Formats: sequence, structure tokens, C-alpha cells
Amino acid sequence: MGGVLNGSQMLIEALHLEGVEIIFGYPGGAVLNIYDELYKQSYFRHILTRHEQAAIHAADGYARASGKVGVALITSGPGFTNAVTGIATAYMDSIPLVVISGQVPVAQIGTDAFQEIDAVGISRPCTKHNFLVKDIKDLPRIIKEAFYIARSGRCGPVLIDIPKDISANMGEFIYPSEVNLRTYKPTYKPNQRQIKKLIEAIKLSKKPLGYIGGGAVASNASRLVRDFVHKIGLPSVETLMARGVLAAGDTYNLGMVGMHGTYAANMAMCECDLLLCFGARFDDRVTGKVSEFAKNAKIAHIDIDPSSIGKIIEVDYPIVGDMSAVCEELLDMATQIDSSEFCQWREHLNGYQNLHPLSYQDSIDSIKPQWVIERLGELLDGSAIISTDVGQHQMWAAQFYPFSEPREFLTSGGLGTMGFGFPAAMGAYFANMDKHIINITGDGSILMNIQELITCVESKIPVVNVILNNNYLGMVRQWQTFFYENRFSHTDLSLQPNFVALAESFGGLGFRIERKEDFIPTMQKALDSKQVCLIDVVVDRYESVLPMVPGGAPLDKMILK
Repeated sequence: MGGVLNGSQMLIEALHLEGVEIIFGYPGGAVLNIYDELYKQSYFRHILTRHEQAAIHAADGYARASGKVGVALITSGPGFTNAVTGIATAYMDSIPLVVISGQVPVAQIGTDAFQEIDAVGISRPCTKHNFLVKDIKDLPRIIKEAFYIARSGRCGPVLIDIPKDISANMGEFIYPSEVNLRTYKPTYKPNQRQIKKLIEAIKLSKKPLGYIGGGAVASNASRLVRDFVHKIGLPSVETLMARGVLAAGDTYNLGMVGMHGTYAANMAMCECDLLLCFGARFDDRVTGKVSEFAKNAKIAHIDIDPSSIGKIIEVDYPIVGDMSAVCEELLDMATQIDSSEFCQWREHLNGYQNLHPLSYQDSIDSIKPQWVIERLGELLDGSAIISTDVGQHQMWAAQFYPFSEPREFLTSGGLGTMGFGFPAAMGAYFANMDKHIINITGDGSILMNIQELITCVESKIPVVNVILNNNYLGMVRQWQTFFYENRFSHTDLSLQPNFVALAESFGGLGFRIERKEDFIPTMQKALDSKQVCLIDVVVDRYESVLPMVPGGAPLDKMILK
């Protein structure tokens, strides 16, 4: 469709031209014109969530699982403010979203009109870019630019704030075929000289270490990173956001690094003489005490975002470029590197893995949360997408679930958002309808967006929520145990809803598990049901996530038991 259209028709046509398959949203007065056009169109599906935060998380989950841009549509005022947590979650983890919000008519902006809020001002710190559309003639260009900015360079959420009169005004719809932004030119091709310097540094190294971050996943470079690791025999660690880049059980995979990382991964970080960072950002949960971080190592940082390089840790080999392009160059030169040179280093690290492997003390009398994660891994065997909320269950999932591919694990890393997992799993379903969608959550987190049970019932989204129920805000309780002399200030959640009855009241399925022997048959029943489920698993109340590096301590100062 071309010619003269109103703003809402322009938006629908532009979304179609961008290849949008699904939108998550919640209507309101400022977006009524847009929703009226949505009613008439047949290009893509709209999923009505029951909260704006959930709409953003669902679009986020879709983007993480598919690698495409997620799209959400919300109204003005409280509709927008409800969405800010979701936008900030995507921003911290560099997830490509286009969020379309309604706004009061242009003439009313700044008058404290009903449901007016300064969406552009509020979102400026937590969006990659944002737009307020003030003229109908700018709308097609702005939509095109929004999708380009969201998916290019270091990905991120982009906001388009559309006043109600703009969505009704008529104008000529000419959708641009390309984008040319003078002040935004991401560097995709790396500097050859820096690549050669890094190859020479690897050749001189005795104890190199790969440090793989979420950028490897975001750039769809996971396979190339894996190939390079294997080609040169590079022991490597993963961040929370990179789980699955190296398969569980990979010879060169030392596991997750950081506050709840493996003993071998953290010790490797402390002892390496060359650290190769693939798209990680050196956040505090990984570095621990900054002055002690990888203090014996030269550091190479590969990232498409130049502002990330040297931001926290001084870097010796900065390489700006697309991860896929960089890894292709490195692979071309990898024949210069003798992987046998690192055999002694790998054996040394294997000793650490054998000395303190990830483990837990199993029990006959209670269900250990780690046991549940292990059983899930065995049952699902690579056939599932796993989302989590935030807390102990998130760390146990990262530690004990056998991820084998990127985009299998969806979790809020940077912002640490409780309530993320369930709606993110809903979004992931539309990217992977042939896979089981499992949300591993806690009894605190699941209540943050529990209203989405009805979204799943209405839209037939078969998310299975596995609640590791310890009647606590578990991670906060753990900190209170270790650092606050067991003063459990407002973390006891002994008063709980009946999760079985709650699920059934929404039209889903509910199960409660108190014995180990009931877990596998119940889980299989939930998977076979093809319905949204809550599985309330009663686990050991006082189990802690270990290892643990206390906040601000060096990585080698781990609490192990």
C-alpha cells in the first residue's frame, strides 16, 4: 500500500515492510487509532498481554530467542511508565526492540494533559535512541530509522512516541529503502593491524583464556567463536549472557565466570597471561575487585561498541568490529598458532575442575533445587528454550542446566529483573513453536507477572513454569545469611498462594511436587498437555548458590561451602 494514508495506516504498512510477524501490546486512549487499524489488518498477529511490562518482556523474549527485532505497542502515561522496566531490561542486555508508545496530541504536550508523560525524557537513559513524532511526514523515515538503529551495531531498544493526532493525520506514505545517518556509522570491519597484533600475542602466550560474552550471541557469531576456540585449543569461560555458546561438556568450556562462576573459571581468570574478550562488558559481577581482575594478563577486547572498550578495564589490544567479521579474520590466521603450546595450561585448569567441580549435597528427605535443574536437563535433552526470572533459581539454572546452543537461555543479566521470565517465555514461544518453553522461576519472582497466565490461556501459549519454591526471597536470604548474621529482614515468604488453585483459576494447569519420584512424571504430563502450567516444586529452604564471590572481593576469594 502506498499513496495517502493516515499515521496509523503508515505504521501498520511500515511494520509489514520490516517483516514483523508478531506484536505484544496493551491498548489505551492514545493508541486507539492504531488499534483500530490493527483490527483491520492481516499482516501480523497481536498478543494482548495483561500488563505493559509483560508486553515489553515478551517482545524481548521473542528477540532473544529469534535474533529478530521485537515489537511492543503501549499507550501513554501509566502505560508507558509501566513499560520502563522492560525497556531498561532490554537496554542493559543489548536486545533489539522497537517500542511504540502513544502520546497526547502535539498541541497538548507540556500542558499536563490527561495521561501525559514525558516518555522521551524518561526513556533517554534506557534506550539506544528515541523519537517523538511531531509531523506526519516524518513518520515513515522515523520507523525505518528505528528498526535500523535497534538491530545494527550494538543492539538495543528504540522508542517511537506517537501523539494521537499524528496517528490520525493524513500524509504521503513513501517508505525509505535505506537509512543514512551521518552521526551513526557502526564499525563492522575490524582493523587488520590489530588482528595481527592479537595473533602474535596469542603465539607468545602460555596461558591464554577466552572470555565469551553476550555480544557473541547478539552478533550471531557463536559458531565462529566456538570454531576459533576449538581451532587453537583455547580454554574459555562464559558470562551469564553467553551460556550455550560453548556446549556443556565441551573440552574447552570451564563454565560460567564471576560471582557464582565455577572454581576453574574464576581461577583461570586470575592466572591467565592473555585474556581474549569476545563481546563482554567487564561488569562488576564478573570482575569482582577491579584492581585484582586478571592482573597477570594482557587483555584483548573485541566489541562492536567502541565506548565499551576500556570503560572499566584497561585494554592492551582493542578491536572494534562485528564479532563475526573479527572471528573470520582470526580463523584465517589461526593456522599460525600451535595449540599444543597450551596443553600444560589446559591440564592445570582441568585440575581445578576436578578439585572443586560444581556440586551439591543431595538429600533423601528434601528436594534440592540443583537436582531439579539436572533432571530437567536430562528430560529435555536440548529440546527446550529456558527462561528464568532473577535470584537463586537463575544461578542454579546457569550452573546446572546443560545448554548446548546459543539462544537456549533467556535471562535478565544486567538489570536483574524479577518478573522477566514468564512473559519472556511467552515471546520465545512465537520464535520457537517446535520447542518446549520452560520458565524456571522462584516463588517470589513468579508473582511479579502472574497475570500473564490468562494471556497464555487466551492465546494458547504452552509455557511450563517450574517454581523452585523455598518460601523465601532466596538470594536476598542468602546474603542475609552470609553477611547479616541471619537477620532475615522481610524475606520470608511462608504465606503463599495455592499455586495449583491459582493456575486452575486462570484456566491453566497446576501441580505441586513434594517428593522426588513425582517430578519426572509430572513434568512429562505438563509437557504433553500443551497448556500453560505452574509446577510448584517444594525445595530445601536454606540451600545456597555456591561458589560465591562476596561483592567487591577478588575472584579467587570464593566461598565454596
